[in-house]
Amino acid sequence: MSGTRLQKLLEFYNNEPNDPFLKYALATEYLSANDLSTALSFFEDLKNNHESYVGTYYHLGGLYEKLDRKDDAISTYQKGMQVARAARDNHAYSELQTVYNSAMGLNYEDD
Repeated sequence: MSGTRLQKLLEFYNNEPNDPFLKYALATEYLSANDLSTALSFFEDLKNNHESYVGTYYHLGGLYEKLDRKDDAISTYQKGMQVARAARDNHAYSELQTVYNSAMGLNYEDD
């Protein structure tokens, strides 16, 4: 993780602490740095306070899977699909459906 990039994001965040894009950027930055607890904090803040921010659900679900919280991951993917559908974001919906199916063990590929 670039210290300069993180510093800049934190400066922006301190000036605009309710900006969902900044929270998302920080969450993904911390996730990339393997600071899972801080990433989780930002992602959960997004889920709780910016429900319509579609990008949250894919990464938060993946983080829950990484933390062996499969039920949380599945419910996060389900909620994300609802939010993506409401936003008419078919690309996000498709990605969420794919990871949801995988988490549920519903892989349809021929072996």
